[in-house]
Amino acid sequence: MAASNKVVLITGASSGIGQSTARLLAQQGFTIFGTSRNPSGIDRIPGIEFLPLDVRLDESVKSCVETLLKRAGRLDILVNNAGYELGGAIEEAALEEVKAQFETNFFGAVRMVRMVLPIMRRQDSGQIINISSLAGLTPPPFMGFYAATKFALEGYTEVLRHEVKHFNIRVSLVEPPYIRTNLWQTRQYPLDRIGDYDPWRHRVSKSTKEYQGKAPEPGLVAECILRIIETQSPRLRYVVGKRAALAFRLRRFLPESQYEKVVRRLFGLDVKK
Repeated sequence: MAASNKVVLITGASSGIGQSTARLLAQQGFTIFGTSRNPSGIDRIPGIEFLPLDVRLDESVKSCVETLLKRAGRLDILVNNAGYELGGAIEEAALEEVKAQFETNFFGAVRMVRMVLPIMRRQDSGQIINISSLAGLTPPPFMGFYAATKFALEGYTEVLRHEVKHFNIRVSLVEPPYIRTNLWQTRQYPLDRIGDYDPWRHRVSKSTKEYQGKAPEPGLVAECILRIIETQSPRLRYVVGKRAALAFRLRRFLPESQYEKVVRRLFGLDVKK
């Protein structure tokens, strides 16, 4: 099917990776529906129609997809991108804060997939691209629950790929490293902080700021997503960028003890208090 006939739904498209992807695919002739919890606050972008969506709510997901079908008649590609970061030490996070992180980053994607799979099965075609993170392959310190949502998404997506292949539905993961978006600036933190962690928290924060300053633009991820869509037989995993690919290879091939030393050195975790 030509790009001009393909309908794409991108969650979390108001900024960052989602918006860059929506812009690029619209330029390529795809019919793009982006989502935001508050579409009225977004400046009009040519070629992109925004729909209201809160991935935490079943009814909102249902309404969003039904509206899309009424306007476009079909759905060919879902890009699950909506998410946020919960930082802080694992001990600090209240259970409700952890549940909220999973409701958006993991169960939000699950809700979207559950809603679109019957449509794609009826069409006997479709594509689902879940935006994971390098943190879902090699978790950074003080980002434990964010990483946990991405690890969950990794396992979920790998199984999903097996289960829907016979319906001609293609499934892939995208694993970006630090990307120059507002995700880091809007990171949330537990309400209760434990001062004992502060020396190492500050070192990790300093290292993270340095990596963020050198991070690529979200367009790099958008280009990867376009390649996945244009590929006849896309892979399961796409690690974005040379630095991320190196980190992934080190995680896979270094002995566990050696890789742990690399991570602790990169984030200054073994510097004396």
